[in-house]
Amino acid sequence: MADLKYLRNIGISAHIDAGKTTTSERILYYTGKTHKIGEVHEGAATMDWMEQEQERGITITSAATSTRWNYPTIQGEITPDSKTYTINLIDTPGHVDFTVEVERSLRVLDGAIALFCAVAGVQPQSETVWRQMDKYRVPRICFVNKMDRAGADFFKAVREIKENLGGNPVPLQVPIGAEDTFKGVVDLITNQGIIWNEHDEGKTYQIVPVPADIQEDVNFWRQNLIEAVASYDDHLLEKFFEDPNSITPAEIRAAIRKAVIDMSMQPVMCGSAFKNKGVQSLLDAVCEFLPSPLDLPPVKGKHPETEQEIERKPDVKEPFAALAFKIATDPYVGRLCFFRVYSGSLDAGSYVLNTRTGKKERISRLMQMHANKQNPIDRVEAGDICAGVGFKDIKTGDTLCDENNPIVLEAMSFPEPVIGYAIEPKTTADLDKMSNALAKLLEEDPTLSLYTDHETGQTVLRGMGELHLEIILDRMKREFKVEVNQGAPQVAYKEALTSTVEHKEVYKKQTGGRGKFADIVFEIGPREDGKPGLEFINDIVGGVIPREFIPSVQKGFEAAMKNGPLAGYPVDSMRVRLFHGSYHEVDSDSFSFEMAASLGFKEAAKKASPKLLEPIMAVEVVTPDEFTGPITGDLNRRRGVMKGMDSKGGAQIIKADVPLAELFGYVTTLRTISSGRASATLTFSHYDFVPQNIAEKVIAEVKGAKAN
Repeated sequence: MADLKYLRNIGISAHIDAGKTTTSERILYYTGKTHKIGEVHEGAATMDWMEQEQERGITITSAATSTRWNYPTIQGEITPDSKTYTINLIDTPGHVDFTVEVERSLRVLDGAIALFCAVAGVQPQSETVWRQMDKYRVPRICFVNKMDRAGADFFKAVREIKENLGGNPVPLQVPIGAEDTFKGVVDLITNQGIIWNEHDEGKTYQIVPVPADIQEDVNFWRQNLIEAVASYDDHLLEKFFEDPNSITPAEIRAAIRKAVIDMSMQPVMCGSAFKNKGVQSLLDAVCEFLPSPLDLPPVKGKHPETEQEIERKPDVKEPFAALAFKIATDPYVGRLCFFRVYSGSLDAGSYVLNTRTGKKERISRLMQMHANKQNPIDRVEAGDICAGVGFKDIKTGDTLCDENNPIVLEAMSFPEPVIGYAIEPKTTADLDKMSNALAKLLEEDPTLSLYTDHETGQTVLRGMGELHLEIILDRMKREFKVEVNQGAPQVAYKEALTSTVEHKEVYKKQTGGRGKFADIVFEIGPREDGKPGLEFINDIVGGVIPREFIPSVQKGFEAAMKNGPLAGYPVDSMRVRLFHGSYHEVDSDSFSFEMAASLGFKEAAKKASPKLLEPIMAVEVVTPDEFTGPITGDLNRRRGVMKGMDSKGGAQIIKADVPLAELFGYVTTLRTISSGRASATLTFSHYDFVPQNIAEKVIAEVKGAKAN
């Protein structure tokens, strides 16, 4: 039985290109997991194992690995006091199209490293991952990377974490030098300089006195650190007033650890992963400050039948409970399910209950993952992250538990896809292959969806962005050997009812023998709370419609919402109040009432002032000054609404909300306007009404396509 005190389940999250994968590679190298450093720019990073990742130099899928680190050490050497910590590490993507990978990883992690680029500071996707960490209450430490780059500014990054993210960043280090003179840091806890040795790629380091030219900065930030821990801990506050220098390094570390775990502080460290500086101290901080499974409150869930709240402690003696957070298809072992064990233990070959399906599943094999390689293991225990093989029916977010002690853990919510391509196989013979490939990809990725337009017969694949769908189609070609033709990108529009109307619908069919009859009177319109889904209110009194037919009416409306009255796009949110009607003793049945609701919706929705909604993207462009005018002009032409402009490090940051329909091919246009010097980040923001003249055009196009 492993001692959970020495286990850390952590992830690395950041904006694209901040150096997450490079940092992960250094962690694997220093902990002895790999014997050669894999570089992203050479396409040789261990954690970026997919061909597409190596070609593009970006992370697409989160990769998990498990490694060990000895802490504490003296100048990088093991001592009798050193303990071996197990670190389960997940390297997540930075690109906004793959947000789901970050979201599901954070859901099962105990702590995280928020990585920032020393030059760019806080970037749009840094904000997204920070919000996701807040949502799942993940304690974190910050690492300002790329200190060796021109324009690197550690304290500017710290300031932005405070101002832009609302964090409470407390530097634990002051850099010695910056840009090409960056060679080490001053540890503010011990007040000593650390310079990493070049000859062994930074595995060991020297302790040096604080350089005179930064002594003033060090004094200021050390005082800042002591004040931060003293204001957090009453006992230290007393010592602080008596004599600030009487607070020992051990007391500072203990206070920081508590403050990190209860989310009231984020220690900030710095380094250059590429130049092998700072990652070793970061690993020490992971062991010292981030929580083990024992430091966090027990996981909460509900009993599947009684809805009663249940807690599970991170203990091997508790009943088994785990959350499936990722499904992957492996060419050799088939379907792999990654799960985090919260309590109890599980042996390979034993059964678990999936509370979503209510069925028992036998897990034939258990694996410890190292990127895309698997090491078979016999048993997993509370706190572990591993992969299992043998599931017949499993989805992301399913709870796996002991069949005699069922529990449902809180599942994950995923953003809806906003863009689609109509696809078809290049040859009819590939139709089955395409269906199988899509089934596997949809199982892996909850932000993908498939939609068949019954009127045009088209299969539409929807995802989070153009890059997301491009990668999926590329994977179909490489992994599943299916080539597809794709149509032009399509926007995932929605429809909304904007006024409330009353309607009476009678469904009547008389053929020889028993007929069909249903009569309903209802009120239909927008929901007052604006939430998605159908708000169904049953105001039937006196049994004018028997109680057993009411669910069928609701079912009819729910099904009808998939095809709105304007152009057949889904109605996302709606309120229906059923208050009158009648039935026939012989001819009425559930089907008749379901049909009455479906037909009633088609008629009534047309009268409820329906409007078209379109996805709006938050666009952030970073550009040199001279291109600001042409870029803002171009965004205005695309129906963009300007949200503000900032200047940062000699560049302008333009923020705007722009409809997705106007953004196809935007990145190429931006490169042309700015001679390749500007970059843009596009993040889904919200849905909004389409202007009337454009809505009419979209509706006419859809109707024209269906007529053809």
